[in-house]
Amino acid sequence: MAASAKSFLADAGYGEQELDANSALMELDKGLRSGKLGEQCEAVVRFPRLFQKYPFPILINSAFLKLADVFRVGNNFLRLCVLKVTQQSEKHLEKILNVDEFVKRVFSVIHSNDPVARAITLRMLGSMASIIPERKNAHHSIRQSLDSHDNVEVEAAIFAAANFSAQSKDFAAGICNKISEMIQGLATPVDLKLKLIPILQHMHHDASLASSSRQLLQQLVTSYPSTKMVIVTLHTFTLLAASSLVDIPKQIQLLLQYLKNDPRKAVKRLAIQDLKLLANKTPHTWTRENIQALCESALHTPYDSLKLGMLSVLSTLSGTIAIKQYFSSAPGTAATTAKSFDLVKLAQECCYHNNRGIAAHGVQILTNISASCQEKDLLPLEQDAVFGLEALLVLCSQDDSPGAQATLKITLTCMVKLVKCHPHLSQSVVESLLTQLHSAQDTARILMCHCLAAIAMQLPVLADGMLGDLMDLYKLIGRSATDKKQELLVSLATVIFVSSRKALSSEVKTVIKQQLENASNGWTAYRIARQASRMGNHDMARELYQSLLTQVASEHFYFWLNSLKEFSHAEQCLTGLQEDNYSSALSCIAEALKSYHKGIASLTAASTPLNPLSFQCGFVKLRIDLLQAFSQLICTCNSLKTSPPPAIATTIAMTSGNDLQRCGRISNQACMKHSMEEFRNLATRYGDLYQSSFDADSATLGNVELQQQSCLLISHAIEALILDPESASFQEYSSNGTAHVESEYERRMMSVFNHVLEEVESLNRKYAPVSYLASNTCLSNAVIALLKVPLSFQRYFFQKLQSTSIKLALSPSPRNPAEPIAVQNNQQLALKVEGVVQHGSKPGLFRKIQSVCLNVSSVLQSKSGQDYKIPIDNMTNEMEQRVEPHNDYFSTQFLLNFVILGTHNITVESSVIDSNGIVWKTGPKTTIFVKSLEDPYSQQVRLQQQQGQPPSQQQQQRTAYSRF
Repeated sequence: MAASAKSFLADAGYGEQELDANSALMELDKGLRSGKLGEQCEAVVRFPRLFQKYPFPILINSAFLKLADVFRVGNNFLRLCVLKVTQQSEKHLEKILNVDEFVKRVFSVIHSNDPVARAITLRMLGSMASIIPERKNAHHSIRQSLDSHDNVEVEAAIFAAANFSAQSKDFAAGICNKISEMIQGLATPVDLKLKLIPILQHMHHDASLASSSRQLLQQLVTSYPSTKMVIVTLHTFTLLAASSLVDIPKQIQLLLQYLKNDPRKAVKRLAIQDLKLLANKTPHTWTRENIQALCESALHTPYDSLKLGMLSVLSTLSGTIAIKQYFSSAPGTAATTAKSFDLVKLAQECCYHNNRGIAAHGVQILTNISASCQEKDLLPLEQDAVFGLEALLVLCSQDDSPGAQATLKITLTCMVKLVKCHPHLSQSVVESLLTQLHSAQDTARILMCHCLAAIAMQLPVLADGMLGDLMDLYKLIGRSATDKKQELLVSLATVIFVSSRKALSSEVKTVIKQQLENASNGWTAYRIARQASRMGNHDMARELYQSLLTQVASEHFYFWLNSLKEFSHAEQCLTGLQEDNYSSALSCIAEALKSYHKGIASLTAASTPLNPLSFQCGFVKLRIDLLQAFSQLICTCNSLKTSPPPAIATTIAMTSGNDLQRCGRISNQACMKHSMEEFRNLATRYGDLYQSSFDADSATLGNVELQQQSCLLISHAIEALILDPESASFQEYSSNGTAHVESEYERRMMSVFNHVLEEVESLNRKYAPVSYLASNTCLSNAVIALLKVPLSFQRYFFQKLQSTSIKLALSPSPRNPAEPIAVQNNQQLALKVEGVVQHGSKPGLFRKIQSVCLNVSSVLQSKSGQDYKIPIDNMTNEMEQRVEPHNDYFSTQFLLNFVILGTHNITVESSVIDSNGIVWKTGPKTTIFVKSLEDPYSQQVRLQQQQGQPPSQQQQQRTAYSRF
């Protein structure tokens, strides 16, 4: 939390005077011009912060030109500072507009007599390789400096050569022979050769270059068998193969050969490290023979450290497609088939190894095999995996060391995966976890509680009988207020909330509150209340929020907690709903709405400019409107009891051919039709909320989607039972996610959906046409069934783990936002849109931005002058472009027509497209005004025509060529 607070303060810029971009740049420029070296250095090192705050090209270009001037005329220490700033701001380099001028100022230092100055310049050029990959003068300087007699300059040249080789195909092809000569030359010292060899990893631009580099590396491996040379050469070999892709199978074989035959442990360790790299990057290139060779090496090695490394590679492979290839039935002798189980034999041997890490990888391999390859002859592996996991659980839960906790995390992850794939194993796994909870260390208990909660969210395995054990443990936690105890209180409370299927008993609530009063701080109580809200235990949550109201220091926090208390009370009111008791249902909904309205007022008061709580407000407003719609529907259904349709309603419906006449007066008032449209409108709004929540976790998005589905379900039921039974489709709104249910809330909602659909379908099948009484009872009961499932307030309502925002800059832009930009009506406006994607501390945690969609539209606000007949195409501008951000920056241009004279309002709206192609309406929306003016010549002609004078010959001639 301290870290998040620190980053929050840093983002807000507290402690520094807020300046606009130009003022900030002028302030730093003043420091650069200072006569004191210290002030100059301080100004230089503050530039990265400036780039982060104002990441647009116009400022970055000016700033880098100033830095280039400092580099040109300053001393070596200042040059080193500029180099560090350039390396830190690498992603901003492509925003430099005057690249030639920037390079010219930097490059002038390469002709210095000082080898250190030349070395810093070479490193500077290497750091800029991404923007000047094909500069021949830079290429030439690097080649020359490789022959220098000064070690510092040669090392700088090697750094620059590596960077340019990665960016430029021409440079890589040209330097390859030079590097080869230096490596093979007898005059080159060994330590220099070790630095030159890694350059060859970048020679992957075409097949012939990669092939010649591989041949050179092959010669080096055989010619220089010393440990250091073999290690550097083999690693370069691997990186080259991973980039060029075609030689990966050969590289795997080479590494396995060194692992098997080379006696040096350092070489074996390097081979294992590179095999792990290739297993992560390209598991599909591993053949059965490769895995078999690795298993044999692991079975025969006497060293635990090497066995641990090999098992790490095998456990990585066991979670990928490679394991299916290994167990796929291939034609061959019986001996070959038996040998294919060497991996299983190895894993079974290692499950009970005295080294924890080896045992963890052993059970991980068994878990992955039983999850991926569910063939009949591998069924005994499930039990082996369970026994191995239980043994590790007993071993690691008693140990508080970091190594034991890391192993325990692997064990518990495997347990969750195994139970997910084989639900019949859940009971034994849960029982072993509960048994170990009593004797485990606090650190282990926290992890075990997380595991129990994860299993219980997937499967209803925690019975009421187990709740007693959990409560006993909760009482035994003790009264110490250490961080571990606080964390354990939260974790254990979460498991209790998940395990109690119904409302919490008063005894359980009393125990939790007593422990919180004795041993907790306010933050722990808030976290437990938050978990109660997520699990639907709103009664408990309301009491905890109430107790916290007087413990906060800020009025915003007070209003936030007060709003949560009101929402919890509102949802608690809905738990007393009963089927067929509609008057009670209406009073419960009215009470809930009253609390919700109080809560939304508090929530609005809790929002700040830095934290506007837009998702929370949107979600709660939709919940209020949904409850009002439900209440209105029950009222509409109830009104039929006081004014039922006439006895001849069915005959009238058949005579008129309008089925709505069966409902009598209600249909004439179109109440049901209005209600159906209202639910569809709510579903659309839930869809908009979903699309605007790019940073939300999958559980929160699933929750929003369930609310949307419930609206569509009711609208479909109204249509199927009353309005248009023949054209209503049951498949349209059927749940498509029942196969993979994430939580108990989702499971219960899906159950209600299926039940309502079955009811509607059976009514339509049995009693066509459906009587008004049966249809209204069905609708009211559907509403009550949906409201009886306690609403889950998911993580994104409380906590934002991923933060993504887009900042737009338009040019031309007016000095004053309210002032319009002048443009002549016979010209087009070139609107340049630049943008920067800004991230929080965990970029791309849930989803990543693939491209940004920019939509530009213009609306005429006020006309000036006469109306002319203008083609409709010229009246509006509607354009859309998709751009892919590079280093979180994007730029594009639009050409806009403003033929009609007057003031036009231009709106630029951005939305993002993630890596799955889904569009998210994240914003922002920026507006500028344009004033379209009549061009002077047209104005002159129009004035002459008004005065009755024909235009002169010269003017007529000019008209023909005016646009040229």
